Amino acid sequence: MRLQFLSSERRRPDQFTVLVRNVPPDPDESVSELVEHFFLVNHPNHYLTHQVLCNANNLASMVKKKEVMQNWLDYYRFKYSRNRSQRPQTRTGYLGLWGAKVDALDYYVSEIEKMSKEIAEEREEVLNDPNRIMPAAFVSFKSRWGAAVCAQTQQSRNPTLWLTEWAPEPRDVYWENLAIPYVSLSVRRLIIGVSFFFLAFFFMIPIAFVQSLASIEGIEKSLPFLKPVIEVEFIKSVVQGFLPGIALKLFLILLPTILMMMSKFEGFTSLSSLERRSAMRYYIFIIINVFLGSILTGAAFEQLDSFINQSAKFLETIGVAIPMKATFFITYIMVDGWAGVAGEVLMLKPLIIYHLKNFFLVKTEKDRQEAMDAGSLGFNTGEPRIQLYFLLGLVYAPVTPILLPFIVMFFGFAYVVYRHQIINVYSQEYESGAAFWPAVHGRVITALVIAQLLMMGLLSTKQASSSTPFLIALPVLTIWFHVFCNGRYKSAFVKYPLQEAMMKDSLEQASSPNFNLKPYLEKAYVHPVFKGDENDDDCERCLSENQEADAENVLVPTRRQSQRNSPAVSQAASPSLSEEVRTVER
Repeated sequence: MRLQFLSSERRRPDQFTVLVRNVPPDPDESVSELVEHFFLVNHPNHYLTHQVLCNANNLASMVKKKEVMQNWLDYYRFKYSRNRSQRPQTRTGYLGLWGAKVDALDYYVSEIEKMSKEIAEEREEVLNDPNRIMPAAFVSFKSRWGAAVCAQTQQSRNPTLWLTEWAPEPRDVYWENLAIPYVSLSVRRLIIGVSFFFLAFFFMIPIAFVQSLASIEGIEKSLPFLKPVIEVEFIKSVVQGFLPGIALKLFLILLPTILMMMSKFEGFTSLSSLERRSAMRYYIFIIINVFLGSILTGAAFEQLDSFINQSAKFLETIGVAIPMKATFFITYIMVDGWAGVAGEVLMLKPLIIYHLKNFFLVKTEKDRQEAMDAGSLGFNTGEPRIQLYFLLGLVYAPVTPILLPFIVMFFGFAYVVYRHQIINVYSQEYESGAAFWPAVHGRVITALVIAQLLMMGLLSTKQASSSTPFLIALPVLTIWFHVFCNGRYKSAFVKYPLQEAMMKDSLEQASSPNFNLKPYLEKAYVHPVFKGDENDDDCERCLSENQEADAENVLVPTRRQSQRNSPAVSQAASPSLSEEVRTVER
């Protein structure tokens, strides 16, 4: 299905472009000249153009600062137009909170002029200073076939030089991380890996401590003066049912932001890869702290004692504790799952953020439009939560089936709500072509293996312990199935078959033979701070020509003709190729 989707896509810059990193230094040539010379020699028939990367992070921050000043100037101009009897005043300190009082219009006009000169100087320095040029570039090719060959092959005898990978689409690029030297990425990822290990395991202690307090006994012990209030039947039921789940949910509020900051520090160059890495870590975290931590937690130090003294019987310990925690997970599904879906319908979080921005930050109509933006679907938080509920369903289906209706209701409501939100509310931030699916499939397999191991631990404590050894085949077969799926299907998500690339190029050459690809690609990967109105107009013109050209379908022979002159499409053809031929014939 992914290959079929890629074959039906319209022309996009990332289909022709490769990200080249770790370009070796040359004392006689600049990075741009070296890249051009290398690809003209090694890809003479397919190389088209390139865009060298530069460290423009400081320039981007200056441009953003100028936009903020321009926004304040627009606000004060609007304020003055409504009351011309008095010119607006402001202070020169931070956010206008302190400093000398000055005329707001004159102050911001002078500051914007000063900032414009600094931006022009910084832009010239970025373009002309060799130290600002990074040993990396976006290299574009004349065909998808040429880009696929370059992206999926080793370019140099030294495997650490001239590293190539598929470029993300322009709106998916995370420009700040492109300025990170490639040699430092391994060190950064090692630091983050160690940090995440300590975060995941030591975060369990405060969570366990808070959950131990979020109980009747814990509150009466810590706050004895509340005992008469807690003994009220209604309050007691609320504390026993919902307080532990709410306490756990509050502890996890800032976690997605922390994990996203860690992913950015690692140096990933696209928004999609940042979300994939954050989702993976979020899933590991909730498995350790929400699932295993909640099962094993009586109190924080009792949990540590269980790990230390009963490590040899770890599965048995969890197997015994699983049925006792069914009530907690039912309330957690209601607090986190059902309430989360209801909050998604109401857009509760964006609504609160909008009103806070509208009260404190909105000064102009542009600010209001930006504050009203609902954003995009948060894959890095939503998908791991869904995987957690899937894991709970697998674990509790044979143990406590009463949990299943709550999970089924969550999935039913979530399907209806998120389908509506994706279609009608959220804006699409990028298109990855289902590149997330291998990670999702891996987490499904992980949930199956965990459920099978815990079932073995539970049965080992019952009279059916003699049958437990026969269940070892379940995780073995599940892991074998995962290995088989990776070998059969994963390549479609990390590689682009040359057959598909050639077929797509042939169809496009026939449908729009006069299309000029170079102006379409040479401005596609320019840093946003260097883009001007002329470049934007060129891109829009190329895009409109692209859409007009793709509107026509032409019959193109994409396979060698059979000697029998059979009109039927060969069954050996790939599914996407056959589908494309049928589309063209229609």
